[in-house]
Amino acid sequence: MSELLGVAVLGAGHMGADHIRRIDQVVSGARVAAVADPEAERAKDAVAGIEDVSVRTEVSAALDAPGVRAVLIASPGPAHEEALLGAFARGLPVLCEKPMVPESAGALRVVEAEARLGRRLAQVGFMRHYDAEYVRLKSLLDSGRLGRPLMLHCTHRNVSSPPGFTTAMLVNSSVAHEIDAARWLLNQELTAVTVLRPTSSTNAPQGLIDPQFVLFETERGALVDVEVFVNSGFGYQVRCEAVCESGTARIGDEHAMVVTGAGGACEEVAQDYLVRFADAYDREVQAWADATRQGRVTGPSVWDGYAASAVAEAGVRAQESGGRVTVELAPRPHLYG
Repeated sequence: MSELLGVAVLGAGHMGADHIRRIDQVVSGARVAAVADPEAERAKDAVAGIEDVSVRTEVSAALDAPGVRAVLIASPGPAHEEALLGAFARGLPVLCEKPMVPESAGALRVVEAEARLGRRLAQVGFMRHYDAEYVRLKSLLDSGRLGRPLMLHCTHRNVSSPPGFTTAMLVNSSVAHEIDAARWLLNQELTAVTVLRPTSSTNAPQGLIDPQFVLFETERGALVDVEVFVNSGFGYQVRCEAVCESGTARIGDEHAMVVTGAGGACEEVAQDYLVRFADAYDREVQAWADATRQGRVTGPSVWDGYAASAVAEAGVRAQESGGRVTVELAPRPHLYG
């Protein structure tokens, strides 16, 4: 337990660089042992000032680098399956950013590979499980104080979409977080999805259908709606309201600072998910490092990653068809309860 956990970080882009900083400066009990990125200079920039780090351009080389005892995957989603299977083959514990694997078939292969091991090695990075407001809402719903949850109203807004962002990504990238959060908050699987599309904002890039309204049905009759608007122009905003039989509870309103002066008040709005969920990411990676050093795996599982991908795929089909699409999940292996 006294030895630092050597972590190989795969991907040194926006998310990966932030995790490298986090492991080096915030998380106790861990260190950055290796970094892999196809762009070697980007990887070198991300680890500037950090000692004893192996910089590689190939995933396998980073996994086999000296001192690596765990893996944090922050590369683009299509690269995750190969990285996860490589970590499993080496018996390395993993924290994998979402989407675990964008395509449900690939995600299911990861589930089956881990199930064959007979033990969990991977945690999926759905960081809202570690956000203080979401944790409070989860505790309240689990307590039953407000009765049975009937609906969740969710909002997911970004300042602007990055280059190459597609209409499908509103569901399989942005709303993927709400998919997981709804499953977790309600303890239910999502069984069907419908996507409605208002007139697109003039701020949306040409060809991008934005905003959208996504409606999920659950296995026990609750409804979950999500307004997703990735070119809102003003900030990054995530809210969730639970409507239950005996009351409601809303989160997302109190996170920002309100400044009052000169005859008025101004509420700051986060401009980036790394700002809004900074504390959640810190708690998530710290909890993962602590559990890994103790030989345990906690947090969202690869089954959760697979379910999110399967629901998102149904959501993309609903986008394309304009109708209601049911969600089909494979049988859940016993490893995941």
